[in-house]
Order: sequence, then C-alpha cells, then structure tokens
Amino acid sequence: MKKKKMILNDEDFKRIITRIAYEIIETHKGVQNLGLIGIQTRGDFLAKRLADQIMDIESIRVPVGSMDINMYRDDWTKISHQPTVRPSNIPFNVDDKNIILVDDVLFTGRTIRAAMDALMDFGRPCRMELAILVDRGHRELPIQADYKGIFVDTEPGDMIHVHVREHDNEDMVYKEIEK
Repeated sequence: MKKKKMILNDEDFKRIITRIAYEIIETHKGVQNLGLIGIQTRGDFLAKRLADQIMDIESIRVPVGSMDINMYRDDWTKISHQPTVRPSNIPFNVDDKNIILVDDVLFTGRTIRAAMDALMDFGRPCRMELAILVDRGHRELPIQADYKGIFVDTEPGDMIHVHVREHDNEDMVYKEIEK
C-alpha cells in the first residue's frame, strides 16, 4: 500500500514561481537576451508561468519554448518500447542566448542531460541554466539547479508527483511512499 503526503499546494506554487522569477531577474540584471525552454510535459507549463510572472514584474515578454527529450534519453528503451515523441516548439533562435531549462522534478539528472543534448540541436546558447520546482536529490550525474523551488528528502523508491492546473486541473505536489 502506498501513502501520499502533500508537499505543495496552489499557494505554495504561486510563491515559488514568483520567487524564482525574481531570482532570474536579479541574477541576469534584467531579462535581456534570455529565453525559457520547458521540458515537456509539466516543465512546459512551469516555463510559461515563469514568463508570465517575469512579464508582470519587468513588463518584458521573455520568449518561451518547449522541448520533448524522449529520443535523447539514455534510458528510453527501459521506459517504453514505443516512446511517445511530441514535437518540440522553440519559436526563437537560441544562438548566443541565455537559456533557462525548466522542469518539474530534478532526480538523477538524466532528463536534464538529455535536454542539454537536445537543445544543442537547436543551436549554441551563450549559457544554459536550470530552474526546477522540486529537487529530490539522488543525482547520478553532476547536474544541479540554478533556481529551485524546494528540496524534498526522498528515498530512491519514493515518487514525487507534480500536478499543474493546465494539465491536471490542480496545482499540487505530493510524495508517494511505500507504507
């Protein structure tokens, strides 16, 4: 039997997105030459929210794209024999831009490594950074978030579930553990 523990609610989501937006603005001393790329699926929605929050603060629209990284994963054959591949949509030139990859959960680092490989097929950014909602530790690769919402202590077998209203009709993060 599995036990669910609530980690974040909708108000927590709003606070975290606002804080990360301010951190990005402060780090870059504005938002010139910046682009956000969400890793599908939920990172895509989080990137759009960050762009909206930055627009509210700076009155500048940061370009946003989304990327499917399934074919770049080193474990795609373990996930499924027929991985679902969705189109990537990056409607701006990434060359010489400061790109912030956005994802929901950072675990082993393999998804982010795949995203970095995929991004290089679109061009050569000046710099790549990472913004994530939940860091759960247990890295297998030397990858760390530049901007993170929260760290959640987990065991390797635990699951972190992120729900976003645009996809799941609610904003919530919960941890699922074996009882």
